[in-house]
Amino acid sequence: MNDIQLLEMIERYLQGEMSEEEIILFKELRRNNPEVDQVVVEHNFFINQMERYGERDRLRNSLDETYEKLKAEGVIKKSAAKGRLVTLWHRSKKTIAVAASIAGITALAISGIISSLTPTADKAQIENLGRKIDILEKNQNHTRRELSDVKNKIEIPSVPAKFGGTGFIIDTRGYLITNAHVVNRAEKVTVQNRTGVELNAKTIYFNDSMDIAILMIVDSLYKPGNALPYAISRKSTADLAEPVFSLGYPREEIVYGEGYLSAKTGFNGDTLSCQISISANPGNSGGPVLNKEGEVIGVLSTRQTAADGVVFAIKSSNIYKAVDQLKKDSASLRLKMPAASAIRNLERGQQVKKVEDFVFMVKGY
Repeated sequence: MNDIQLLEMIERYLQGEMSEEEIILFKELRRNNPEVDQVVVEHNFFINQMERYGERDRLRNSLDETYEKLKAEGVIKKSAAKGRLVTLWHRSKKTIAVAASIAGITALAISGIISSLTPTADKAQIENLGRKIDILEKNQNHTRRELSDVKNKIEIPSVPAKFGGTGFIIDTRGYLITNAHVVNRAEKVTVQNRTGVELNAKTIYFNDSMDIAILMIVDSLYKPGNALPYAISRKSTADLAEPVFSLGYPREEIVYGEGYLSAKTGFNGDTLSCQISISANPGNSGGPVLNKEGEVIGVLSTRQTAADGVVFAIKSSNIYKAVDQLKKDSASLRLKMPAASAIRNLERGQQVKKVEDFVFMVKGY
């Protein structure tokens, strides 16, 4: 360890920036090495003298400012006040000169003392201490990072959500689709993945007439996944009796449901949605409805239910309308939705495994 590193170590010691382990090692070095102890004493004295010099300099500036203020207000006469200030400055100047001289002498003394640390054992001891402190610092930094990671991963009990539903990714950078009525009155929105990790999100698009909302995950813990396994269909609807399935969160665990398309229009002939014969609960709202080819054909909506086992889904073509409207409001936004399904030829069980990681529970507070 060279002279500069020793001075940096002394600075950290005097300013209280060392850890307990570092302080113990440094005090041991001072006890075993009088020269190092003397450097610490001299450096501390030097710092104190510089602080006193600074205080006197600040006092002089304050007196100058006071003089200018009183002169401007006409409280004092220029000649009389200036005479007092000049006298005071001459008195202070002598003290400041002494402090500056002491500082210079101290700096030279420190340099000389450090240079006089000629014994090989002492230098080796200092270098060994430096290595130990470096190792301690690295270990502390590693521990801080680990604690930060653990803190981020700990599930802290929170206030129960007021509203709940489902959402699914339409762009792997963290954009999701859900129903507008799921987040309508929410002051805060979070999404939770299949493994239970809750992430902060915000609503960036809301359309009550289409019952569609677009969320964006705004949490550093979110890691963009691979390409979406499913496609989002541009067709206005599917065929009657076409088999469909859905994934959602009517409870804490993701739930699978299957059924078929029973009508091409929704409640009271609504052309924005279609009717599906499938078992669903309010928590399923916002979940994806997929056909056997692995294409999203709609967004499940339980806002209006005519009978048990009959629900409605917002047609997937409305997802594109919502995205187009959002792009008009934000010219820099570029959402990339997949046009082809990567799970087209897989069995249903395999399709579900590929899709479930992109379906989230939506919580409104």
